[in-house]
Amino acid sequence: MIFLRNHDEIEKIRQAAQIVRKSLDEVEAAIRPGLTTWDLNEIAEKATIKLGGKPAFKGYRGFPACLCTSINNEVVHGIPRKDRVIKEGDIIGIDYGASFQGYFGDSARTVPVGFTPDGKLKDLIDSTRESLKLAIAAIKVGGFVQDISRAIDDYITPKGFGIVKDYVGHGIGTKPHEEPPIPHYVTRDRGPRLKEGMVICIEPMINMGSDEVRLLEDGWTVVTADGALSAHFEHTVAITEKGGEILSA
Repeated sequence: MIFLRNHDEIEKIRQAAQIVRKSLDEVEAAIRPGLTTWDLNEIAEKATIKLGGKPAFKGYRGFPACLCTSINNEVVHGIPRKDRVIKEGDIIGIDYGASFQGYFGDSARTVPVGFTPDGKLKDLIDSTRESLKLAIAAIKVGGFVQDISRAIDDYITPKGFGIVKDYVGHGIGTKPHEEPPIPHYVTRDRGPRLKEGMVICIEPMINMGSDEVRLLEDGWTVVTADGALSAHFEHTVAITEKGGEILSA
């Protein structure tokens, strides 16, 4: 079932998404070589509680932490650990969700650790971020989910990067993950029609190499099959009569 949210519901989702944004801002500001991914997890949790929210991922489907920390060739759902030290030259995806008064927000970004990317890595990160912007710009009431997918696919594929197909975006509201799925690549199915009041998460995961991924033995961490680097950006977006409105900006 796809839910159409009213103004008050969207405002609660916005508040949850803003808690996510502010918590991620604190995490990103703290990132430096020598910290552990568990340090980042604690920063996110403390920030969210201080802001009046609750971490959404902690215990969700058994996930053992609050923040997803995915380093280098890890695509998504990396588990924070006390012995996982981030190093200069790493890139780290930080993916986070929070709830507020029973409604959820979700966002992600990829951050370089202690350096300024250039060359192909800069292109990967910038292109992933840009593809998300283009996807949001493609939203219009009466369109289809595939309009979102096509905006990403048409921009990324000519660059030779791999668009992860095994993991997609999703609806969000009173649960962290709701209908409909939001692929980041063109499929044969146009998907549901976009309607005012839908709230979705668009989160392109783009690999420097192949689009193929595999799941590690921990049951959570997804890595690129060929060991190539991966970038990930995500926003919570409400569909309005004017188009896509970013709630987590």
